[in-house]
Amino acid sequence: MRELHPNLKSWLAQFNAGLAQLIAGGFKQTPTNAREGLAVLTKSCVINIPDIAWVQDDLVYTDDFNVPIRIYHPNPLRECPVLIYFHGGGHMGGSVTVYDPICRKLAEATGHIVVSVDYRLAPECPYPAGLNDALGVVKNIWKTLDDRHLRYKGVLSIAGDSAGGAIASSLVARTQSDPSVKIKNQILIYPSLDYTMSTSSIEQNAEGYLLSKDKISWYFDNYFHNGEDRVAASALFADFTSRLPNTLIFTAEFCPLRDEGLIYLDKLKQAGVQAEHVHFEDMIHAFLNMEVIVPQACETVYSRIGKFLNAH
Repeated sequence: MRELHPNLKSWLAQFNAGLAQLIAGGFKQTPTNAREGLAVLTKSCVINIPDIAWVQDDLVYTDDFNVPIRIYHPNPLRECPVLIYFHGGGHMGGSVTVYDPICRKLAEATGHIVVSVDYRLAPECPYPAGLNDALGVVKNIWKTLDDRHLRYKGVLSIAGDSAGGAIASSLVARTQSDPSVKIKNQILIYPSLDYTMSTSSIEQNAEGYLLSKDKISWYFDNYFHNGEDRVAASALFADFTSRLPNTLIFTAEFCPLRDEGLIYLDKLKQAGVQAEHVHFEDMIHAFLNMEVIVPQACETVYSRIGKFLNAH
């Protein structure tokens, strides 16, 4: 029998009651309040933020757009491998500022240089602007690190949660046959992998668990402006070959995107890709942004990411 974590059960009861009251009063979803909601949630709930030895903002220069990034080097005296992180937010929200505490925790837990990417967001910059930004960072990050005279190992991993997982998985699908891009590992945290919204968990967890089916549809309608083929844009339906990187996937039972992660995992294994999976039976989508409510689950995520990256 499915059972929510008791802390989430009480929190969701209050959240859903408050949301119903807002809707009754005429609340309308906009990009502004969607961004504010994620920012407020993260700032109020991510706790025990570590100091990192070296943190600076920079740009990665590409032919299309100069992409803002934030670099976290946990030990500037050592050559550390690199982890590029793509934040969540439905392709419409999130930023390096919102995800600063999470990226600090990743740098501490992994011993990697974490590069947080401030990719462009919809609806102002629809598909594929953000994905192009991410690809530009992956291809050009070494020059930015060299210009900073930072010590690093030339071993690249990528990670992302939710829409950031969509970006990460789309990148590895596009670059798996590109000899100029070598991505060793990817980490996907409750990733968005199917823009057609065709899996059963979308219906099973359609409402009441923070991320709703209707909100996912709204996100995607703001992301795709020009009648793009959503099947072709979905990492779940891309080619799966043994050239894809080692992968760690986190899924949550009460997340609408749960089954996308499970199907993706199965396709990776069928292709001969080394893949690991951690499933949280009592969690919802975006729980990493809710650490004060479910601290043990969040600690498990950081710990497993550290072990996975340092084992590969």
